[in-house]
Amino acid sequence: MTLLIARRVALSVVTVLLATVLVFTAIQLLPGDAATQILGQNATPDAVATLRSQLGLDQPAIARFFSWLGGALHGDFGTSLVSHQSVGAEVGRALVNTSLLAVITIVVGITLALVLGMVAGLLRDKWPDVAISTIALVGMSVPEFVVATVLVLLFSITIPFFPAVVVAGQNATIAELLPSVTLPAVALIFVLSAYIIRMMRTSVIDVSDSEFVRTAVLKGNSLGRIVFKHILPSAMLPTLNVIAMNVAWLVGGVVVVESIFNYPGIGTLMIQSVQTRDLPVILLITVLSAVVFVVCNLLADLISIALNPRLRHSRSAR
Repeated sequence: MTLLIARRVALSVVTVLLATVLVFTAIQLLPGDAATQILGQNATPDAVATLRSQLGLDQPAIARFFSWLGGALHGDFGTSLVSHQSVGAEVGRALVNTSLLAVITIVVGITLALVLGMVAGLLRDKWPDVAISTIALVGMSVPEFVVATVLVLLFSITIPFFPAVVVAGQNATIAELLPSVTLPAVALIFVLSAYIIRMMRTSVIDVSDSEFVRTAVLKGNSLGRIVFKHILPSAMLPTLNVIAMNVAWLVGGVVVVESIFNYPGIGTLMIQSVQTRDLPVILLITVLSAVVFVVCNLLADLISIALNPRLRHSRSAR
């Protein structure tokens, strides 16, 4: 078990490092840099050269990357090229806002998906299963930006019940954001839940047809005991990886949804930083996104092992 965790942690570090290298390289390939974006198209070459020197952009790209990496290893992620504020503080404010949206989405979305997937699996081919499967199929087929747009049309324009965009800025408190978080959360929940529902339904059906469940039924066990002791633990195992993948997807999905609703979170900050070529901010967001991805996958593996101790021996044998 310790060896498995150590191996996965080492692989996670490599994954995060590769993600930063790829993003840094991609930003270097984009036309222009922070100096040209700040001064605009009408700036003189001398003014651009002076600002590039002040921002350290005249140094070789590889030297700038290793300089950033050295600081990052010591907890210093640099200063924003645009706002000249600490990158950690700037990203931290946006992260708090995104965390509010993400926690609501994860808690409500996963709970709802597991319950609906369980109901659909236990009542397969009946009307609840047909209704739930149809909704899940729509969620799998429609991109999150389409869902967000439809929600705005329905509940902000046709029925003006929720605000169409968030007017609070990066420094908004949770109390100020709560009235505006409903539509972004619903958009993310709708897409996040779809894949989990389908996987949970399939797993419940497969487990329900297994020999040990049939034996439990023949022994006269109650439905609740069969569901929660026999079906649910086994059905959760393949579903955990889907949950981990969808929580990791949330990092990308939140960028689109936040931009549509002008939500002051990590996604909006990422788009603004790419537009201004604010590389230190982009790199820190990349690190956070990669960490979320690897942590989700590691937790899914550990929970799978906890639910099924046989995996411990099979993985150790490898």
